[in-house]
Parts: sequence; structure tokens; C-alpha cells
Amino acid sequence: MTFKVLVSDKIAADGIKILKSAGFIVDEKTGLDEAAITQIIPEYDAMIVRSQTRVTSPIINASKKLKVIGRAGVGTDNIDVAAATKKGVIVLNSPEGNTIAAAEHTFAMMLALARNIPNAVATMRDGKWDRQKFVGSELYGKTLGVIGLGKIGSRVAGYGLAFGMKVLGYDPFASEEFATKLGVALKSVDEILQTSDFVTVHVPKNKDTENLINLQNMQKMKVGARLINCARGGIISEKDLEQAIQKGFV
Repeated sequence: MTFKVLVSDKIAADGIKILKSAGFIVDEKTGLDEAAITQIIPEYDAMIVRSQTRVTSPIINASKKLKVIGRAGVGTDNIDVAAATKKGVIVLNSPEGNTIAAAEHTFAMMLALARNIPNAVATMRDGKWDRQKFVGSELYGKTLGVIGLGKIGSRVAGYGLAFGMKVLGYDPFASEEFATKLGVALKSVDEILQTSDFVTVHVPKNKDTENLINLQNMQKMKVGARLINCARGGIISEKDLEQAIQKGFV
């Protein structure tokens, strides 16, 4: 029996090679909308997605042979897990897949903000050289607040400690013992926002975390504090963030 796999988002060529070497028929069909996927999904035994494809209940219910949906990434918020479970389809993710990349990208954003790199580059492109205006600040000795101490958040916390930062953390599932071993002081979201020089979020987007950081609690942040989101859009209210920037809260 030959298994057919639909890859609806772009994944690394090495991954495709592994699937084919295992004897699977692999079809890479990216950029399809819900209607197009619904039409072809009855042919497939498995489906692999990243972030772009939304695997909705109509897609899942239209399947005939689908056994597994694989998400090449950490979250599964773009997959209707309830519909898949009802249909008997297994949903898998790859929680270790981008842990290091996401943590390093978070620190890249943090350093870019600390050193005013985007603004400095823009002025250089305009032929200006204003060193004093873009001096920036050190991470050393600053307070880093990490909201979400899962695999990525924990690694970011470790990087912060390596930079000589004081690290605060929030995670409703983290124990004091876990935080102590990590070198992090557990605090509430409000306490983190009030005391941190840099705040970074590493939580999934769900009903409990959507708009977790909003205008009300952004007003509590220190003047000049930096806010980084390398997790999901919507965890920080974008509408409120715009207002906070205009009012000088962040």
C-alpha cells in the first residue's frame, strides 16, 4: 500500500527527500486556498503544513483517507484539532524544530532594538552619520521579562543570563523549582511589565493569551522599555500597541 502525502506549505528539501526515501508519494502543492485543498484532500493519507495553510473542519471532513496532519513548527493553532480528533486524524507538531532559531531571532530583535540598528541603517542609507543619536544601550545589567517559559522561552532566558541580565519569568505551568534551576524569578505579567527593560513573549495564541498584553497593562511599562513578539500575532494587541507607541508608553 502506497501512502500519499500532501505538502501544502514550503518545507525544506531535505524533509521532502526523507519522505520520498521512505516510499511515500509526495505532492508539493503550496498556496492553495480552502476550496482547492478540500477538492483534492480525499486523495491523501497525510498532510504537512507550516503556518500559512489553515486546516479547517471543511478540509478535514472532506478527507477520505487522511490519517495524520503534521505541523512543521511548534503550534497547532492553524489546525482544527477538535475536528481532526472527531474524524480520527492524528495531529502532530515538531516542538523542537525551530526552538534555537526562534530564540536566536528573539535576541537578534532585542539587540537591534537596544542598539537602534534599524533607525541607524535608515539614516545611513540617507547619507547621514549621526553616531550620538544612535548610541543605544547595553543588555548587561538590564532586566529581561520572559512571558512563557516553554522550550523557546526557557532558552531565551538562558541567553539573557549569559548576557548578564536579570531574568524574570511568567508561566502558569512553571514551578518554583523549575524556575530556580533555570535562574529565573517567577513574577506576574503585571510585575514583569512594570520592572523589565525588555519584555518578550513566548506563549501559544489561544483564548487565554489573545491580547494578553494590551493598552491597560502596557501603560505600566518602564519608559523606554522594549517589547518583542516572536511568537504569534494577537498576543500583543496590535491596535493597543499602536496607541501605546503614539502615547509613548513603549
